[in-house]
Parts: sequence; structure tokens; C-alpha cells
Amino acid sequence: MIARQMSNQILEAATQYPAVAVTGPRQSGKTTLCRELFPDYAYANLEKPETRQFAIEDPNGFLAQFDKPVILDEVQRVPDLFSYIMAIVDEHKRMGEFILSGSQNFHLQQAISQSLAGRCSTLKLLPMSFRELNRKPNHDIFGIGNETPDMPDAPRNPFDQVFRGGYPPIYDRGVKPTNWYAQYTQSYLERDVRQLVNVGDLDTFERFLRLTAGRSGQILNMDSLANDVGVSPVTVKRWISLLCASYVVFLLKPHSRNFNKRLIKTPKLYFYDTGLLCYLLGIRSVKNLELHSQRGAIFETYIISELCKSCFNAGEEPPLYYWRDSQGHEVDLLIEDGEELYPIEIKSGQTVSGNMMSGLDYWCKLDGTDSGMLIYGGSDNYTRSGIQVRSWATV
Repeated sequence: MIARQMSNQILEAATQYPAVAVTGPRQSGKTTLCRELFPDYAYANLEKPETRQFAIEDPNGFLAQFDKPVILDEVQRVPDLFSYIMAIVDEHKRMGEFILSGSQNFHLQQAISQSLAGRCSTLKLLPMSFRELNRKPNHDIFGIGNETPDMPDAPRNPFDQVFRGGYPPIYDRGVKPTNWYAQYTQSYLERDVRQLVNVGDLDTFERFLRLTAGRSGQILNMDSLANDVGVSPVTVKRWISLLCASYVVFLLKPHSRNFNKRLIKTPKLYFYDTGLLCYLLGIRSVKNLELHSQRGAIFETYIISELCKSCFNAGEEPPLYYWRDSQGHEVDLLIEDGEELYPIEIKSGQTVSGNMMSGLDYWCKLDGTDSGMLIYGGSDNYTRSGIQVRSWATV
């Protein structure tokens, strides 16, 4: 099994809180990791109908059957259970008594905030990062501009990794990515979508999902998306929230630093996993991806999602933004560290050209700084005109 970088964060949280919640998309490895880290704990999967029915009908009896700490999987399926867990942890005052996992962030977080606030640490486990796959230490994104870049044993072509994505079954079982993502998408539509919202027409929702994939790396225009799908903007807003809650997409907010200029205030949309993104876009091979009209946006999605994984694996929320003014000047990514902002430009090309740095140059002049980074699809690392040029494989 490939070691997960979040392991130490989970173990530490179990010594500090009565309950620890590990959330993330389905098949990201939550159950496997929790059972490996806590092998002596009891285990119950609330996805199983008979187990769930027991917990719903007799929550006291369900919890009383465990004479030792327990892992409760897909616990958001029985939200009333959280009040009973609260009573137990308040009475016992034992750290790490409950390890909770779930794949629906909205319901899980809602239940935790209502019943387990201050008693539960929540950590997010995404699909495997490139560093995890190469058994390299986690990236400290706050020091990204000061680090000596390390180069994992990486393929020279970044699109091999971009196409495969990071879901563990693709690496554990050697499943062909397109086959696995086809089954994953169908499972997501049939299970999570029906559980979270009342979607009468799954074909329409699937069309929405694929059209949303075509907007990864772009500023989110809900009216345009609603028009293309054939539903109302209100419906699109609700469905985007669903994709966020089930860890399919995330929204990157614009930063407010304006230098006395008008700013774009709408978030950009990104997918958490580029393997799933490629499947939804109909990309069936690495060669297809290399020639695809959206390869730049897909590569940008990959880099930003990798940095999100680094943050989550360190137990932190990603302090990531983008910047764009009304004249079209843009920086792909800003890392916020206190009052400091570190700008990053992302380009899929494997050869660096001067126009790749135009956004960084413009930002540096406005901000009065000479530091920034270009992350590109090549394999060399160097400094050019004060800008650090870094290979995708160092992220």
C-alpha cells in the first residue's frame, strides 16, 4: 500500500480530540487508511442497509455494542447518530474514541457543527498526490519559493500523470483509467446524486457534469452553463454546490488586492482530479490529451489540485486565490501567507518562452516585488529574470 501523507495528521488528531472525521470523495482511500491506522478499533459501515437500519432505530443500542473505540464509515447516512456520539464523548472524555468517515462533506460538516463542535477534528483526504505516488515528503506550499526543488522519479511527459489522475484503485488494481472512471461516474450519479438532491432526470445531470468539465480552469458563468444544460441558473447553483460537497469540484476565489483597478469577483471552477476530468471530456488516451484544445486548462487544474492536496495533507485549508482585473491581466494562482502574496503562473508547454511570464511581470510591477514562479510542463529548474522556473514534477 502507498503511504498516505495525511497519516500523521490523523494520528495526532486522535490524541487531541474525542472524535476525528476523515472526509473526501468516494474511493479516495478513507476507509483503507483509517483501518490501517487504527487496526484495533471496531468497525461499522453505515452504507450497509442492515447496519444503517440498526443505527436509525436504536442508536443507543447500536453504539453500546462497541466495547472499544470504533470506526464509523459513511456516518453521514445517519445524522441523528451524532447527538448520541456527543453524549458518549462528553461522558467518557477519551481522546480518539470515534473515527468517523464520510464522502458527503455537506451533511457530515452540518452534523459535526450541530453536535460535535469543539469535540471533532475534520481532515480531508483527496485522491493520491503525485508526491505520494512517488513516496516523497509532502510539499510545504508556504515555502514553495524558497525550497531547493526536488525531482521525484517522474515521467518526462506530465500528461501521463494528468490523464491517470490519483484515485487509488487505478494504481492498486492496475485498472484502465477510462474503464474505472466510467464505473465511478455511474456510481456517483446513482448513489451520491440521488442521496443529496432530488434529481429527476439523471441524463440531464450527467450532461451538466460533462459541460461543467468543459469549464474547468475558467471563470464560472452559471447563466451560460444553465443555458447550455437547459435548466435554470438556480438549479445550476444547487448542482454546483452538490459537486463541491462531494469533492468533484472546488471554487477558487479571486483575491481582493486591486491596485486601484476593477477586479473580476467571480470564482474559477476546478476539478479535484484530472483523471475524472479527462474522462468527462471524452479524452481516452494521453495522446488525445496532448492534442486537446483544453490541455492548458487541464494542466492548470492538475497543478492547482496538487497544491490543494499538499494543504489538506498538512491539515490546512488551501490559502489559494487567483487575480484578474477588468483589463484581462491575470495571475493563475496566489498563495496567501499572512499579508504576503506569492504569484504563480502555470503553463503546459515544455519549452519556456518569454510571453509565459507576462502575467507575472505585470503583477510584480504593480506589487513592487521581483519574486514569483512559473510552473511548466518541462523538466528543468532555474531562475530567469528573477522569476523561478519550476518543473511540474516538483510541485
